[in-house]
Amino acid sequence: MSTPPALADTIRTYETPEGVRLRLRLAGPVVRACAWAIDLVIRLLLYALVVGIFAFFGGVGTALMLISFFLLEWFYPVVFEISGGATPGKRAMGLVVIHDNGTPIALPSSLIRNLLRGADFLPLLYAAGLLSMLVSRDFQRLGDLAAGTLVVYREREPERAELPRAVSV
Repeated sequence: MSTPPALADTIRTYETPEGVRLRLRLAGPVVRACAWAIDLVIRLLLYALVVGIFAFFGGVGTALMLISFFLLEWFYPVVFEISGGATPGKRAMGLVVIHDNGTPIALPSSLIRNLLRGADFLPLLYAAGLLSMLVSRDFQRLGDLAAGTLVVYREREPERAELPRAVSV
């Protein structure tokens, strides 16, 4: 008789249709908060750059600035997730966003998980998202649950051994 997995176990195993077992190391709230903080600093720098560019154009500049703020806030993570699986903050922390079956994240899932950040933020400072992560066995916030995604540690690629050079005689 096998014992049930421990609740604190952060490794999930998924078997593909081809019979390959994937071991996924889930990222918890602390490392994800650190990644979010790195991304926040990057976004704040981008906001400052946008203000610096459009501040001198009057009303049109204000409109362009607000549009830029909207695009940065809502689509910054989407662009990075669909192009490489992780925002710069997640990449710095060694994380990647994937579907819950181990496949790379696609545009619809990234849009869903990131547009639901507004619900995760409620009532204050990501309280709903943190609560759902603590209740979920897979540390999924509301956006992850709706999109069917996981945030996992990126596996390091094994270093390839250098082949010895052939000596010509």
